[in-house]
Amino acid sequence: MAITELERGPARRSSRAAIDWGQVAAELDAHGCATVGPLLSPGDCGAISGLYASEVPFRSRIVMARHGFGRGEYKYFAYPLPTRVADVRTRLYPELAKIANRWNEQMGIAVRYPAAHDAFLQRCHQAGQGKPTPLLLQYGPGDYNCLHQDLYGEHVFPLQIAILLSQPGTDFTGGEFVLTEQRPRMQSRAEVVPLRQGEGVIFPVHHRPVSGTRGIYRVMMRHGVSRLRSGQRHTLGVIFHDAR
Repeated sequence: MAITELERGPARRSSRAAIDWGQVAAELDAHGCATVGPLLSPGDCGAISGLYASEVPFRSRIVMARHGFGRGEYKYFAYPLPTRVADVRTRLYPELAKIANRWNEQMGIAVRYPAAHDAFLQRCHQAGQGKPTPLLLQYGPGDYNCLHQDLYGEHVFPLQIAILLSQPGTDFTGGEFVLTEQRPRMQSRAEVVPLRQGEGVIFPVHHRPVSGTRGIYRVMMRHGVSRLRSGQRHTLGVIFHDAR
């Protein structure tokens, strides 16, 4: 499907499925991640995946092995974003901002996030962070993504989303989303998140609050993707802050 077809008309009903935000908040508090969706229809998943072969909608391409990031590659979208990508970013931000503001209050962080994504992007752009960060990742057999954090400047929105565009078991095997939690004076905890095509996982960019015997403390979070066993896997990464 051409990019013009991907951008034509309003988002389909499947990309506007009702989300139980109370459940999302509870899962994020308890486990550090929450699955939602489907956020995109199979048709939209295929259309966005198909963009990878084109240069038009992207601003840069990263080959992971060149930077020690793992194996595989990804491309950052340029502005204007494809409509389906922009829709997810704009539509989910307000409820995530409520969770982010509550988390910052619990952790004693003074930063608060505006209710509208455009207002937050203005904050980023005024600080020199004007490059869009949504990205399309592509993995082949043997590829993987090392544990990392997506920090691109002074202004960081503390939650992000990864949406699986490929069909597990059919398009690829292996390649599980992995999240680790580094707890103070304790061994790290790992979480493996199974996803279906079109589903997304919401997770922290940097850290999150956890209740302990002495109150709230911060735990550091990192995410990655395990080794792909076969096939090809595409993922849409939706990051809400822009980069320098």
